[in-house]
Amino acid sequence: MPLTVALDVRAQLGECPVWDVDGQALFFVDITGRALHRFHPASGAHAVVTMPEEIGCIGLRKGGGFIAGFRSGLWLLDPEGRRETRLADNPEDQRASRFNDGRVDPAGRFLAGTIDEPKDGGRAHLYRYDRRGLAELAGGLLTSNGVAFSPDGRTLYHSDTPTFTIWRYAYDPATGAATDKTLFARLQPSETDRGRPDGAAVDAQGCYWTALFEGGRIQRYAPDGRLLAEHPVPARCPTMVCFGGAGLRTLYVTSARHGRSEAELGAFPQSGSLFSMPVDVPGLPENRFDPSV
Repeated sequence: MPLTVALDVRAQLGECPVWDVDGQALFFVDITGRALHRFHPASGAHAVVTMPEEIGCIGLRKGGGFIAGFRSGLWLLDPEGRRETRLADNPEDQRASRFNDGRVDPAGRFLAGTIDEPKDGGRAHLYRYDRRGLAELAGGLLTSNGVAFSPDGRTLYHSDTPTFTIWRYAYDPATGAATDKTLFARLQPSETDRGRPDGAAVDAQGCYWTALFEGGRIQRYAPDGRLLAEHPVPARCPTMVCFGGAGLRTLYVTSARHGRSEAELGAFPQSGSLFSMPVDVPGLPENRFDPSV
Protein backbone atom coordinates (compact mmCIF):
# COMPACT_ATOMS: atom_id res chain seq x y z
CA MET A 1 0.00 0.00 0.00
CA PRO A 2 1.43 3.43 -0.91
CA LEU A 3 2.28 6.18 1.53
CA THR A 4 -0.29 8.96 1.66
CA VAL A 5 -0.41 12.37 3.34
CA ALA A 6 -1.36 12.11 7.01
CA LEU A 7 -0.80 15.80 7.77
CA ASP A 8 -0.29 18.40 5.05
CA VAL A 9 2.04 20.52 7.16
CA ARG A 10 4.80 21.55 4.67
CA ALA A 11 7.53 21.62 7.34
CA GLN A 12 10.87 23.09 6.32
CA LEU A 13 12.81 20.16 7.79
CA GLY A 14 10.44 17.71 9.45
CA GLU A 15 12.26 15.22 11.65
CA CYS A 16 12.20 12.90 14.67
CA PRO A 17 8.60 11.61 14.76
CA VAL A 18 7.84 9.99 18.12
CA TRP A 19 4.59 8.21 19.01
CA ASP A 20 3.20 8.65 22.51
CA VAL A 21 1.26 5.45 23.24
CA ASP A 22 -0.40 6.94 26.33
CA GLY A 23 -1.71 10.02 24.56
CA GLN A 24 -2.17 8.35 21.15
CA ALA A 25 -0.43 11.35 19.61
CA LEU A 26 2.50 11.88 17.29
CA PHE A 27 5.16 14.48 18.06
CA PHE A 28 7.74 15.64 15.54
CA VAL A 29 10.04 18.60 15.04
CA ASP A 30 10.70 21.09 12.27
CA ILE A 31 14.41 21.77 12.68
CA THR A 32 14.88 24.87 10.55
CA GLY A 33 11.30 25.96 11.23
CA ARG A 34 12.17 25.89 14.96
CA ALA A 35 8.98 24.15 16.04
CA LEU A 36 7.60 21.15 17.93
CA HIS A 37 4.44 19.65 16.42
CA ARG A 38 1.75 17.55 18.11
CA PHE A 39 -0.65 15.61 15.88
CA HIS A 40 -3.61 13.54 17.09
CA PRO A 41 -4.62 11.35 14.12
CA ALA A 42 -7.96 10.24 15.57
CA SER A 43 -9.27 13.79 15.90
CA GLY A 44 -7.06 15.55 13.38
CA ALA A 45 -5.97 18.04 16.05
CA HIS A 46 -2.63 19.68 15.29
CA ALA A 47 -0.73 22.07 17.55
CA VAL A 48 2.63 23.80 17.15
CA VAL A 49 5.01 25.14 19.78
CA THR A 50 7.59 27.65 18.51
CA MET A 51 11.16 27.12 19.71
CA PRO A 52 13.89 29.74 20.33
CA GLU A 53 16.45 27.85 18.22
CA GLU A 54 16.75 24.81 15.96
CA ILE A 55 15.39 21.69 17.62
CA GLY A 56 16.91 18.53 16.18
CA CYS A 57 15.38 15.68 18.15
CA ILE A 58 13.09 14.75 21.02
CA GLY A 59 12.45 11.82 23.32
CA LEU A 60 9.52 11.17 25.60
CA ARG A 61 10.24 11.78 29.28
CA LYS A 62 9.21 9.66 32.24
CA GLY A 63 6.39 11.42 34.09
CA GLY A 64 5.56 13.64 31.11
CA GLY A 65 7.35 16.11 28.89
CA PHE A 66 10.41 15.55 26.75
CA ILE A 67 14.16 15.59 26.45
CA ALA A 68 15.27 17.52 23.36
CA GLY A 69 18.44 18.27 21.43
CA PHE A 70 18.99 21.85 20.24
CA ARG A 71 21.92 23.72 18.75
CA SER A 72 22.90 24.84 22.24
CA GLY A 73 22.62 21.45 23.93
CA LEU A 74 20.21 19.03 25.57
CA TRP A 75 17.18 20.40 27.41
CA LEU A 76 14.19 19.15 29.38
CA LEU A 77 10.81 20.29 28.07
CA ASP A 78 7.55 20.32 30.04
CA PRO A 79 4.44 18.47 28.73
CA GLU A 80 3.47 21.58 26.75
CA GLY A 81 6.85 21.65 25.03
CA ARG A 82 8.27 24.64 26.91
CA ARG A 83 11.96 24.54 27.83
CA GLU A 84 12.68 23.96 31.52
CA THR A 85 16.28 23.01 32.22
CA ARG A 86 19.46 22.69 30.18
CA LEU A 87 21.02 19.30 30.92
CA ALA A 88 24.22 19.57 28.87
CA ASP A 89 25.90 22.03 26.52
CA ASN A 90 26.68 21.07 22.95
CA PRO A 91 30.46 20.59 23.41
CA GLU A 92 31.20 21.35 19.75
CA ASP A 93 31.53 24.65 17.92
CA GLN A 94 27.89 25.73 17.89
CA ARG A 95 28.46 28.01 14.91
CA ALA A 96 28.81 24.87 12.78
CA SER A 97 27.23 22.15 14.92
CA ARG A 98 23.83 21.33 16.37
CA PHE A 99 22.18 18.27 17.81
CA ASN A 100 20.43 16.21 15.15
CA ASP A 101 18.95 12.70 15.50
CA GLY A 102 18.35 11.07 18.89
CA ARG A 103 16.51 8.30 20.76
CA VAL A 104 16.01 7.05 24.31
CA ASP A 105 17.69 3.72 25.08
CA PRO A 106 16.02 0.77 26.89
CA ALA A 107 17.30 1.93 30.29
CA GLY A 108 16.14 5.52 29.88
CA ARG A 109 19.34 7.22 28.71
CA PHE A 110 19.28 9.57 25.73
CA LEU A 111 21.50 8.96 22.70
CA ALA A 112 21.84 11.97 20.44
CA GLY A 113 24.25 12.90 17.67
CA THR A 114 25.35 16.12 16.05
CA ILE A 115 25.75 17.38 12.51
CA ASP A 116 28.93 18.91 11.10
CA GLU A 117 27.08 21.52 9.05
CA PRO A 118 29.93 22.24 6.58
CA LYS A 119 30.15 18.45 6.11
CA ASP A 120 33.86 18.70 5.42
CA GLY A 121 35.68 17.93 8.63
CA GLY A 122 34.12 14.88 10.27
CA ARG A 123 33.62 16.84 13.47
CA ALA A 124 30.23 15.39 14.45
CA HIS A 125 29.72 12.79 17.18
CA LEU A 126 27.20 10.44 18.71
CA TYR A 127 26.77 11.01 22.45
CA ARG A 128 25.09 9.25 25.35
CA TYR A 129 23.51 11.32 28.11
CA ASP A 130 22.64 10.06 31.60
CA ARG A 131 23.06 11.34 35.16
CA ARG A 132 26.83 11.05 34.75
CA GLY A 133 26.72 13.62 31.96
CA LEU A 134 27.54 13.55 28.28
CA ALA A 135 29.80 10.77 26.95
CA GLU A 136 31.07 10.22 23.41
CA LEU A 137 30.11 6.94 21.74
CA ALA A 138 31.32 7.62 18.18
CA GLY A 139 33.25 10.38 16.41
CA GLY A 140 34.58 11.39 13.02
CA LEU A 141 31.06 11.80 11.65
CA LEU A 142 29.48 14.20 9.20
CA THR A 143 25.80 13.77 10.13
CA SER A 144 24.89 11.48 13.02
CA ASN A 145 21.56 9.80 12.25
CA GLY A 146 19.47 6.65 12.33
CA VAL A 147 19.74 5.75 16.03
CA ALA A 148 17.56 2.72 16.80
CA PHE A 149 17.66 -0.38 19.00
CA SER A 150 16.85 -4.04 18.44
CA PRO A 151 13.83 -5.41 20.35
CA ASP A 152 16.06 -6.86 23.08
CA GLY A 153 18.01 -3.60 23.34
CA ARG A 154 21.35 -5.31 22.75
CA THR A 155 21.99 -4.00 19.23
CA LEU A 156 22.42 -0.31 18.44
CA TYR A 157 22.03 0.94 14.88
CA HIS A 158 23.49 4.24 13.75
CA SER A 159 24.09 5.91 10.40
CA ASP A 160 26.36 8.63 9.02
CA THR A 161 24.14 10.04 6.30
CA PRO A 162 26.61 11.71 3.87
CA THR A 163 28.81 8.59 3.84
CA PHE A 164 25.85 6.36 2.84
CA THR A 165 26.59 3.96 5.72
CA ILE A 166 24.63 2.27 8.51
CA TRP A 167 26.56 0.75 11.41
CA ARG A 168 25.69 -1.84 14.04
CA TYR A 169 27.07 -2.03 17.58
CA ALA A 170 26.80 -4.46 20.45
CA TYR A 171 24.97 -2.44 23.10
CA ASP A 172 24.87 -3.07 26.84
CA PRO A 173 21.62 -1.65 28.28
CA ALA A 174 23.03 -2.00 31.79
CA THR A 175 25.97 0.34 31.18
CA GLY A 176 25.20 2.18 27.94
CA ALA A 177 28.43 0.90 26.36
CA ALA A 178 28.52 0.50 22.57
CA THR A 179 31.20 -1.90 21.26
CA ASP A 180 32.06 -4.15 18.29
CA LYS A 181 31.20 -1.66 15.55
CA THR A 182 30.44 -3.46 12.28
CA LEU A 183 29.08 -2.38 8.91
CA PHE A 184 25.36 -3.12 8.61
CA ALA A 185 24.62 -1.64 5.17
CA ARG A 186 26.25 0.66 2.65
CA LEU A 187 24.22 2.32 -0.07
CA GLN A 188 25.72 2.88 -3.50
CA PRO A 189 24.96 6.37 -4.87
CA SER A 190 24.70 7.08 -8.57
CA GLU A 191 24.35 10.20 -10.70
CA THR A 192 20.57 9.90 -10.59
CA ASP A 193 20.12 8.45 -7.09
CA ARG A 194 21.76 10.10 -4.08
CA GLY A 195 19.47 8.37 -1.58
CA ARG A 196 21.25 8.08 1.75
CA PRO A 197 20.21 6.77 5.18
CA ASP A 198 18.54 9.32 7.44
CA GLY A 199 16.29 8.68 10.46
CA ALA A 200 15.20 5.16 11.33
CA ALA A 201 13.17 2.82 13.53
CA VAL A 202 13.07 -0.92 14.29
CA ASP A 203 9.92 -3.07 14.13
CA ALA A 204 8.83 -5.95 16.35
CA GLN A 205 10.65 -8.49 14.14
CA GLY A 206 13.90 -6.60 14.60
CA CYS A 207 13.93 -5.19 11.08
CA TYR A 208 15.49 -1.77 10.52
CA TRP A 209 13.52 0.84 8.58
CA THR A 210 15.36 3.88 7.20
CA ALA A 211 14.32 6.97 5.24
CA LEU A 212 16.50 7.75 2.24
CA PHE A 213 17.12 11.49 1.99
CA GLU A 214 17.19 12.52 -1.69
CA GLY A 215 16.13 8.96 -2.44
CA GLY A 216 12.35 9.38 -2.40
CA ARG A 217 11.79 6.09 -0.59
CA ILE A 218 12.10 4.14 2.66
CA GLN A 219 13.78 0.78 3.08
CA ARG A 220 13.32 -2.19 5.41
CA TYR A 221 16.35 -4.35 6.29
CA ALA A 222 16.46 -7.74 7.98
CA PRO A 223 18.58 -8.00 11.16
CA ASP A 224 21.33 -9.62 9.07
CA GLY A 225 21.50 -6.62 6.72
CA ARG A 226 19.50 -8.01 3.80
CA LEU A 227 17.29 -5.46 2.04
CA LEU A 228 13.72 -6.76 2.30
CA ALA A 229 11.53 -4.02 0.86
CA GLU A 230 11.39 -0.48 -0.52
CA HIS A 231 8.42 1.88 -0.48
CA PRO A 232 8.24 5.10 -2.51
CA VAL A 233 7.44 8.35 -0.69
CA PRO A 234 5.68 11.32 -2.35
CA ALA A 235 8.67 13.52 -1.48
CA ARG A 236 12.25 13.47 -2.69
CA CYS A 237 13.58 13.90 0.84
CA PRO A 238 11.95 11.69 3.49
CA THR A 239 13.79 12.20 6.76
CA MET A 240 12.69 9.71 9.44
CA VAL A 241 10.21 6.93 10.16
CA CYS A 242 8.34 5.86 13.28
CA PHE A 243 5.54 3.47 14.21
CA GLY A 244 2.29 4.68 15.75
CA GLY A 245 -1.46 4.37 15.66
CA ALA A 246 -3.53 1.47 16.97
CA GLY A 247 -1.25 -1.43 17.80
CA LEU A 248 1.72 0.52 16.39
CA ARG A 249 0.70 -0.67 12.93
CA THR A 250 0.97 2.67 11.13
CA LEU A 251 4.29 3.81 9.74
CA TYR A 252 4.74 7.59 9.78
CA VAL A 253 7.36 9.39 7.69
CA THR A 254 8.52 13.00 8.03
CA SER A 255 10.02 14.91 5.12
CA ALA A 256 11.80 18.12 4.08
CA ARG A 257 11.29 21.00 1.65
CA HIS A 258 13.96 23.43 2.89
CA GLY A 259 16.58 24.13 0.22
CA ARG A 260 14.86 22.04 -2.44
CA SER A 261 14.63 23.34 -6.01
CA GLU A 262 11.49 24.81 -7.53
CA ALA A 263 11.47 21.95 -10.01
CA GLU A 264 11.56 19.38 -7.23
CA LEU A 265 8.81 21.09 -5.25
CA GLY A 266 6.77 21.27 -8.43
CA ALA A 267 7.13 17.52 -8.87
CA PHE A 268 6.60 16.83 -5.15
CA PRO A 269 4.39 19.68 -3.88
CA GLN A 270 3.68 17.97 -0.56
CA SER A 271 7.34 17.84 0.43
CA GLY A 272 7.64 18.63 4.12
CA SER A 273 4.40 16.86 4.95
CA LEU A 274 3.85 13.90 7.24
CA PHE A 275 3.08 10.67 5.37
CA SER A 276 1.76 7.32 6.58
CA MET A 277 0.89 3.79 5.55
CA PRO A 278 -0.38 0.67 7.36
CA VAL A 279 2.13 -2.10 8.04
CA ASP A 280 1.71 -5.79 8.82
CA VAL A 281 4.50 -5.94 11.40
CA PRO A 282 4.02 -3.48 14.28
CA GLY A 283 6.67 -1.27 15.72
CA LEU A 284 8.00 -1.00 19.26
CA PRO A 285 6.84 1.50 21.89
CA GLU A 286 9.25 4.36 22.49
CA ASN A 287 11.36 4.25 25.65
CA ARG A 288 11.08 7.19 28.06
CA PHE A 289 13.97 9.26 29.30
CA ASP A 290 14.68 8.76 33.02
CA PRO A 291 16.84 11.51 34.58
CA SER A 292 17.72 9.20 37.48
CA VAL A 293 19.53 6.63 35.31
